Amino acid sequence: MMWRFIARRVGIAIPTLLGIIVLNFFLIQLAPGDPASVLAGEQGAATPEYMAALRAKFALDDPVYVQFLRYMGNTLTLDLGYSYRNDETVASLILERLGATLLLMITAFVVALILGTLLGLASAIGRSTWRDGVISTLALILYATPGFWLGLMLIWVFSINLGWLPTSGFETIGAFKQGWDRVLDVARHLILPATALALFQMALYARLMRTSALEQLNQDFVTTARAKGATEGRILVRHVMRNALLPIVTMAGIQAGNLIGGSLIIETVFGWPGLGTLAFNALQSRDVNLLLGIFMVSAVLVIVTNLLADLVLVRLDPRMEA
Repeated sequence: MMWRFIARRVGIAIPTLLGIIVLNFFLIQLAPGDPASVLAGEQGAATPEYMAALRAKFALDDPVYVQFLRYMGNTLTLDLGYSYRNDETVASLILERLGATLLLMITAFVVALILGTLLGLASAIGRSTWRDGVISTLALILYATPGFWLGLMLIWVFSINLGWLPTSGFETIGAFKQGWDRVLDVARHLILPATALALFQMALYARLMRTSALEQLNQDFVTTARAKGATEGRILVRHVMRNALLPIVTMAGIQAGNLIGGSLIIETVFGWPGLGTLAFNALQSRDVNLLLGIFMVSAVLVIVTNLLADLVLVRLDPRMEA
């Protein structure tokens, strides 16, 4: 049964990914400018002959349908093309930055999910108390605060004023640390961007967990468990948490796209060397091949995350496998 469920989800994911790839290609075509115009502008030579030579070199003078067919053929063979702006293949550029982005995203996701779930549960248990008011107010403020502004405030407080953490980067430049010293150095640089990215998600999960937990606490099976003498801790773990987590897991899958989009912004704010800064530079230089490659990898990450969320949901509630 589980394998059939996975096969159905993969069967839906493949045409979805193809649709995203096609849509991204034609949306990029609508954007003004191209690599030839950017390179010509940088070199101060924009004669019609020079522009025509550059477009011929990049195969930009072909009709759009020819470019599309060539792009789809290359994509289906996992050839993401060549970045003329960086003089390197798109695949190698993405692989160089993908690890940093995944580290930031996974750290922020785990922190947001754990803290948001615990805070939401604590708020539900202490309903209408000062604890519920503090957690709900904090969650509302964080939910309404833009991530980039929050990141800038974290830099101002913890880096500029207090000097506790670095302002940007992946690790200390020129330190050449090895082993655990390098791990700790990367961790120090990770704290602020991961926090800025996680706080919005944490507020969302806390609000959702509070609502879900309150709904479960009012169910008849909780009353029955109390009547049988079950402890509050057992009721929360065995009955309330298992059912209250279902909307949390569903939202986690939905928020995967927002997490990726948020990481792109946060990376730019903190100078984190991931796909976000790479996409920003590619956008400025109109590096079409690189942008399309980043968009495709981002789409794959979202689809994989949603598939994993579906598997967790089935694990929590086997009825959803049908």
